[in-house]
Formats: sequence, C-alpha cells, structure tokens
Amino acid sequence: MLNAGSFFALSDFPHTEIFPTEEYVWTGLNLLKEYMDSFSYPTFYTGLIKEGVPLRETVILYEEELLDSTHFEIVYGDTTKGKLAVFKNGEQLAGATVIMAGTVLLGRQIKLGQGVLIESGAMIKSPAIIGDQTEVRQGAYLRGYCLTGRSCVLGHTTEVKHSIFLNRAKAGHFAYLGDSILGENANLGAGTKFANLRFLDGNITVRTKDGFIDTGRRKFGAILGDNTQTGCNSVTSPGTLIGKDSFLLPNTTARSGYHSPRSIIR
Repeated sequence: MLNAGSFFALSDFPHTEIFPTEEYVWTGLNLLKEYMDSFSYPTFYTGLIKEGVPLRETVILYEEELLDSTHFEIVYGDTTKGKLAVFKNGEQLAGATVIMAGTVLLGRQIKLGQGVLIESGAMIKSPAIIGDQTEVRQGAYLRGYCLTGRSCVLGHTTEVKHSIFLNRAKAGHFAYLGDSILGENANLGAGTKFANLRFLDGNITVRTKDGFIDTGRRKFGAILGDNTQTGCNSVTSPGTLIGKDSFLLPNTTARSGYHSPRSIIR
C-alpha cells in the first residue's frame, strides 16, 4: 500500500499525526490545511516587525520574545547543524532564531522554531510552521501552508506552497514545490520543478502496476521518499511518487505515477 510508512521513517518527525497510518501517503496533503489552521501560533509581532513590511533591522527571536539585535553578536554558522549562534555580553542565547533585515512576514499564523535563520529578502506568508535549525534563504517565497521538520533548507529563490518537508529535507536553489512532500534527507538539485496541475481538467491519478488510483486532488505535485535526490533542472509531472533511496537524474522529466524504491530515473 502506498502509505506514509512506505515512503518515510516518521519516528522523529514532529508532526506525525498528519500522516494516518493506513491511508495513502498524499492524505498528508489533504489534511495539511486543517492541521495548520488549528495549530497554536505564538504572537510575536511588536514594533520590531510590521506585518507585510520588510524588516529594517535584523531581529532576534528568543523564548518567543523579539529583541533588537544591535547589542548582540551573531555567528552565522551552518544553521542545519546547529552552528547559528547568538551571544549577548559573551553569553550564548541557546536556541535563538535570527530574522535578518529585509525579511517580510505576511499574516500572523507563523511559527518559527529554535535556531532558525531567515535570510534577507525571504517572504513568508502564513500559515507557516518552520522547524528547529531550518534555514530559509535569500529570496525564498513561502506562499502559505508550508510545514517543515528540523534542519531543512528552503533555498534561494525557491517557491513553496502547500507542501511538507520532513526532517533534513533540502530544496536549496531555484526550486518550485507545490502540493508536494519531501522525505527525510531528500535533496533537490538546482532548478528542480514539481509540476502540480495538469493541462486537462479533473483529478490527478497515480499510475501503479495494479492500475490507476484517483487521488481526489486536482493539484498534486510530487512525493519523494527518504534519501531520494534529484539532479539539476529536473522536472516531475503532476502526481509523481518516487520511493526511498532513488535518483532523478539531471535534465530529466519524471513520468507521473509510482516509481519504486532505489529507482534511477533517466
């Protein structure tokens, strides 16, 4: 059965309830809106952040309080490895998150975990839940209903909407993800695009060896299992499911449907 357990190891994912055990893996996408709308978000807007307005100065989020960064030292180490560090008077503020000048936050349903870095020029539309030690790079565009686990990368000029990143999933450069799920340690090469809408009307179906399955979804991008990688400038057709430990080679378009674990798609 094409359930979440056949694509992902979920034991360490903070939001496992979004993947019912016996349902198809894309059920996570069906439940995403309800799950995120009902989530309890912190209220951290102050004079330091104005909704929809680029930040004039870098701010620190520490223990759900926003702080002016003027008198802090920030060490911009590897965020995903916990190397982002914030100090005040020589003392480290463990778990402090850094929101750089030029960031735009739109809407109030935004949750930023500990040790997160939001780089200049990123736009985050609510709702968004960004897990601990995740890096949102310059120019990233999060269009709403974006949910990440720990130590993820939402990269430079990458556009994400209505999608889920499991722990350590990375879309580092020039990617598009709509209505999609990245498994743990999945990695997208630069320029990877997940097409999520067919030219023809109707629901997207998934091709399997036993026939076609109606997903009930008009928009459905791709699901990549744990440790699956894509090469640069690769594309997936709407309704593409790629099993664990697979490769989509550079400049290749993956045919819609189910691709078994350890596939090499040329």
